[in-house]
Amino acid sequence: MRVSGKIPVTVLSGFLGSGKTSLLGRALRQGALRNTAVIVNEFGKIGLDHHLLSRVEERTVLLGGGCVCCSTREDLVAAFLELLRRASQDGRPDRVVIETTGLADPSPIWFTVLRHPVLQHHFDVERIVVTVDAVNGLLHLDRHAESVKQAAVADLIVLTKTDIASEASVRRLESRLRAINPAAAMMRTRPDDPDAPDLFPADRPLHAPSRALSEPSAPDRPSPHDGGTRSLSVRFDRPLDWNAFGLWLSMLLHARGVDILRVKGHLDLGGDGPVLLNGVQHIIHPPEHLEGWPNGERCSKIVFIMKGIEPQQVMDSLTAFQHVLGAAPERLADAEFAV
Repeated sequence: MRVSGKIPVTVLSGFLGSGKTSLLGRALRQGALRNTAVIVNEFGKIGLDHHLLSRVEERTVLLGGGCVCCSTREDLVAAFLELLRRASQDGRPDRVVIETTGLADPSPIWFTVLRHPVLQHHFDVERIVVTVDAVNGLLHLDRHAESVKQAAVADLIVLTKTDIASEASVRRLESRLRAINPAAAMMRTRPDDPDAPDLFPADRPLHAPSRALSEPSAPDRPSPHDGGTRSLSVRFDRPLDWNAFGLWLSMLLHARGVDILRVKGHLDLGGDGPVLLNGVQHIIHPPEHLEGWPNGERCSKIVFIMKGIEPQQVMDSLTAFQHVLGAAPERLADAEFAV
């Protein structure tokens, strides 16, 4: 299920040297991204990656002069408007991929597309894909806050260079990443894979809950190096009071939105299918309805990824707020959380 008439956008991010361009170039060469417009943002004045991608995809736009997340939102808007102009002449692309710099925070890109008065009617951020170097990923997470933030906001984490990393180190990295972001799907790739990773599965609804939400497992506790990044996974086996929950979530994001790196899940509001919840920091994507329940399991599952907020504080606040609004307190009796 896609937002009607809108062009889906994928943000491809990942720390320096994690293989974003290699992955994207391979997907383009293998035809996995036919009729895809690619926007490449680079930190610096010489766009080498742009020249690499322009050999395999004509719809490439280079954003120069800095990082999308902190200095070039106007350039990003201009690039999207240029794509719309081209689409009116040459036909619209099936999707757009934005490759960020290795130091970028993907969140402002989401905000730019969702809130711009023109772009919001033509484009929709479908997912955030983050590449993580299987050899150096743990070191990057320990030393660079940007790497932690990228992993925290991802919908899909792609482990690269798994052919030259030991299985034990890859598993440690996977465990660390699940602790940071239990809501993200995760996959491995290596240069000799015959096909590019399926970054755009045709059968997955827009913003659908990842397999991590449908089949939750208790994440490990994040490393002290993760800068206070914590996760909270909540499950409700009875329908939620939407008015109470929606008001509580709005107040939480208003007060602590900068610290809520990601919120993702599906909600049982008593209908025939769940309502998808998808947000980055203080921005919540318009709710969408699915026709059926993942794996046939009717319940609400929500994952919060936070920085500097204790999970128990969120649970206490939610419990108290539901009680104040008159919702049955026992509705929280089945909630489970892991940090």
